Amino acid sequence: MVGSDNRTPSPPLRLVELLASVSLATDLGTGQPLGHAPRTCTIATAIAEAMGCGADEVRTVHQFALLRFLGCTSDSAETAAMVGGDDIGFLAAMAPVFMGSGREMMGRFVRRVGAGQPRMRRLLLVARGLADPKGGERSLSTHCEVAAMLAGRAGLEPSVVDALAHAYERWGGKGYPAGLEGDEIPLAVRVVAVARDADLATMLGDDPGEWMSERTGRAYDPSVVQAFERVGPDVLFDLDEADEWETALAAEPEPVTTVGPDTLDGVLTAFADFADLKSPWIRGHSRRVASLAEEAGRHAGLDDAACEDLRRAGLVHDLGRVAIENGIWDKPGPLTTPERERVRLHAYFTERILAPCRPLASPVKPASSHHERADGSGYHRSLRAEALSPSDRIMAAADVFAALTADRPHRSAFTEDDAARMLEANTASSLDADAVTCVLAAGGQRAAPSSPRWPADLTDREVEVLRLIARGRSNRDVAERLYISAKDGRAPRREPVHEDRGLLARSRRRLRHGAQAPRLRICSGSPAS
Repeated sequence: MVGSDNRTPSPPLRLVELLASVSLATDLGTGQPLGHAPRTCTIATAIAEAMGCGADEVRTVHQFALLRFLGCTSDSAETAAMVGGDDIGFLAAMAPVFMGSGREMMGRFVRRVGAGQPRMRRLLLVARGLADPKGGERSLSTHCEVAAMLAGRAGLEPSVVDALAHAYERWGGKGYPAGLEGDEIPLAVRVVAVARDADLATMLGDDPGEWMSERTGRAYDPSVVQAFERVGPDVLFDLDEADEWETALAAEPEPVTTVGPDTLDGVLTAFADFADLKSPWIRGHSRRVASLAEEAGRHAGLDDAACEDLRRAGLVHDLGRVAIENGIWDKPGPLTTPERERVRLHAYFTERILAPCRPLASPVKPASSHHERADGSGYHRSLRAEALSPSDRIMAAADVFAALTADRPHRSAFTEDDAARMLEANTASSLDADAVTCVLAAGGQRAAPSSPRWPADLTDREVEVLRLIARGRSNRDVAERLYISAKDGRAPRREPVHEDRGLLARSRRRLRHGAQAPRLRICSGSPAS
């Protein structure tokens, strides 16, 4: 929202909501259905409680269950190169046998590598994989190292960081990265290994009990399996009809962990790095977009809360990237039509990841709208200018400028001067002129624009409403165009947008009392009159 910040104070933000959001990203990045990690969290928490663990131990289990695959993006490019491009499909195929025997894993590897590729290409990929017997150990060890690093940056407790550092250890001592055995393995790792595989077996239509009996004493701690046998079947039954998100949040032991603004920013910065590890071509991209967007918001005259939301939106805008295989992101040549359609999905996945999370209610719209364009040619909703807020438009311009000034697999980086001219050339159609001006000012390429001042202390958003009212639009039409409620100015439930209550009514009152609908300078991002 532009103008004075009159939002009501929010209740304390829960850390688990943020962790649950990134767990949805790891579900997508490992080829699992959305909600697999939250379900694992619920099962693991029940097991830990059945074992008589204290609140602190249960809390560690709860958080680790959501974050176990936080390192899944760390070697996506290398995995994709090894298996023929589809790193996500490969991880999904290997998931059922990871805790199985070495023979199971090797057989699944050989059958999966290069699936869909020509026969000779498959043979080459299999030979390359078999020629590196330490490849699996190196890959999973890297996952652990990166997950622990990201959790540390997010300010999580040392017990959670330690569990992530040993996420793939096995009870019999043949796991990674350290080959720990038995009780040397952190309790959270032992519990979550059983909980995750129980949910995975259930999703695949297998009997979790069979997996337990085959792997107890080798992959699984027998005492954890015993606890699962006592409570697991009931928990799995209840999850069939439950909301995975709400159930996982409800499983957190009291007192729940809350976060303040500084902690929130640290967590979101770790999320940004998680997303940008997906491809070597985008390292640092999310931080760059966040910085540009926040500064551009200040040049545009947005209030502190809106600029803060822009920074946070920039940090998380590319989380949906992890759902798309690296064979597409890292392709040096032109994309096929199906590949382009896959790319278009990543903004949709960003919204799916962020939308359930209350701490991210304000940033979710600009974050998921960074590929929308003023002429309706963008994605994933094909919104036109009148449906895009000033923050949406700034995010779009910031993302384009950051991308143009970085190397990509199909081209070298443009100079900042060339990128600035390219952005300005697109202001006649797809990018908003004032958003571009503000982003270029943030990037040091143009002078900072003067701050707009509307008559009667109107905010930019009220000016957008007044402009449509002055054209004779009805409340319903204005609401549909600007994604606010015709009755009270709130966003419809289906849209994660938050507006002032009574925006339409207040704007009409201002118009009746003499505030003229001005011709716009487009600083609000509205089309010219």
